[in-house]
Amino acid sequence: MPLVRIDLLKGKTPEYRDQVGQTIYQAMLSEIGVLPNDFFQVITEHSKDGLRFDREYLGIHRSDDCIFIQITLNSGRTVEQKQRFYKAIADALHTKLKVRREDVLINLVEVSKENWSFGNGEAQYATPTK
Repeated sequence: MPLVRIDLLKGKTPEYRDQVGQTIYQAMLSEIGVLPNDFFQVITEHSKDGLRFDREYLGIHRSDDCIFIQITLNSGRTVEQKQRFYKAIADALHTKLKVRREDVLINLVEVSKENWSFGNGEAQYATPTK
């Protein structure tokens, strides 16, 4: 169950925000084996002083259209899967929404399965205790 957090500057339309979320979800399905309907996203808009970043870090020029994508997910993907995943998101956002690839910042936070509760105060993926 990935939990996706998407942060961007205020001013984008609801359709734009929805398309960003759908694009990330499609890449999760196709590139890292997320199951259908495993869809949990938080999309947050920020004022300019609330979304701060270095515009030239690692020699990559970022604009005000920079999107931060942080995904908490179960560990276990290969480096190659992650690289394909990053590229799929950047390419699709560029194609669908004209987002510059330089403006797509992605961070994966990998956790073990027992760190999730999907409701009812239960750790559904944890090994039951005796």
